[in-house]
Amino acid sequence: MTDNNGNEKATHPESTPTPQPGAAVPAPSVSATPSPAATAAPRPGGPRRKPESPKPHAMPGPAVAHPHPVVVPSVSDPSQWGRVDEDGTAWVKSADGERVIGSWQAGDAAEGLAHFGRRYDDLATEVALLEARLAAGTDARKTKTAATALAETLPTAAVIGDLDGLTARLQAIIEHSDEAAAHAKEEKDRTRHEQTERKEALAAEAEQIANESTQWKVAGDRLREILDEWKTIRGVDRKVDDALWRRFSKAREAFNRRRGAHFADLDRERAAAKGRKEELCVRAEELSGSTDWSGTAAVFRDLLTEWKAAGRAPREADEQLWRRFKAAQDVFFAARNSAASERDHEFEQNASLKEELLKAYEHINPDTGLDAARNGLRELQEKWDAIGKVPRERMHDLESRLRAIEKKVREAVDAQWRRTDPEAMARAAQFRERVAQFEEQAAKAQAAGKTRDAEKALEQAKQWREWAEAAEGAVSQR
Repeated sequence: MTDNNGNEKATHPESTPTPQPGAAVPAPSVSATPSPAATAAPRPGGPRRKPESPKPHAMPGPAVAHPHPVVVPSVSDPSQWGRVDEDGTAWVKSADGERVIGSWQAGDAAEGLAHFGRRYDDLATEVALLEARLAAGTDARKTKTAATALAETLPTAAVIGDLDGLTARLQAIIEHSDEAAAHAKEEKDRTRHEQTERKEALAAEAEQIANESTQWKVAGDRLREILDEWKTIRGVDRKVDDALWRRFSKAREAFNRRRGAHFADLDRERAAAKGRKEELCVRAEELSGSTDWSGTAAVFRDLLTEWKAAGRAPREADEQLWRRFKAAQDVFFAARNSAASERDHEFEQNASLKEELLKAYEHINPDTGLDAARNGLRELQEKWDAIGKVPRERMHDLESRLRAIEKKVREAVDAQWRRTDPEAMARAAQFRERVAQFEEQAAKAQAAGKTRDAEKALEQAKQWREWAEAAEGAVSQR
């Protein structure tokens, strides 16, 4: 149709669908209304523009799914689908026959045919975009709405091209949209189910950690990992997601409370251990100056047992208290070791003195003089006792040598006693005197706390008592 100025006034009622995210953006449709330059009537006698060469025919193929659909504009041969008469009337052919779509007054018929062919190509591009969107699975419902709206414009579209083909393609889009929508819904439901199962598994794991785990650091790290993974899961129904989040949040809070209670108990236990170990340090420091080597060493062993049973105090305090306790212990044992070293040295000197004493009195010979031998033995024994203790490993050898001298004198005395009856009572009295002397020595040693010396004196008194009893018995039998 033409306006009052004789220019073409054709309208293009088709709508362009809104592209979805990720879909190719369609090229802008060419307006059916020519520009003023194109619609201006040619000046009389002026040159007419050469018609544009028809573009090669290209039928749009079926839509192919592609992750990023790229729509290549179709180019058709409008001469196969319509014509423009010399008077500018434009016709399009379809299965229903020919119909007038408008009037072209902006140039010759070839130019008009090319113009209406380009407008058809724009429509074909929009259809290709819808096919691409459907193949890509992009919102089939919106794609169907756009295809329906576009199909409604085709009966009145001012274009020249394969309108029947476009109609068939749009109908195919409309028919497959429901199937695609169902498939998309199924896929969405499957994804939602999978994502829901993931969150349910994470919530269940968090609950198990909250109820059972005592590996506090490992469990805390795992809960943080679960939270990070939770944030990456999408597509769960909001109500279900909220319920699962409450489960996870409750489990995490329960774990934090249980962990906090554990460390609070641990802090109380460590505070109690600290107090107990401070008491043990005080006791150890009081004992550090003791010289009761055996008894105090036993007490220190008991204190160490109590220290181990007290448990751990806070780390810094525990280390400081242990250094304090050990310092007191070291003072005592260092003193004991020093005393033991001095004692060992003294015992070694005593052993050397007794060795020299034995050498000095080994010449005692009762055969050359019993009284001199007895006096010598008495001097030896007195000096021997005055020297004191010797190392245990040398005691047997030294004592054996002393006993050999004593035995030699004793046997000589016995022999003389048997030979000299008149002197028997005198000897018996002497023996009794020796018994009294040794018993007196034993009493003094016992009073001084020298138990070993007392035992040795009593042993010698016993020996002299046996001699005295033997002498007295021999006299009484005569």
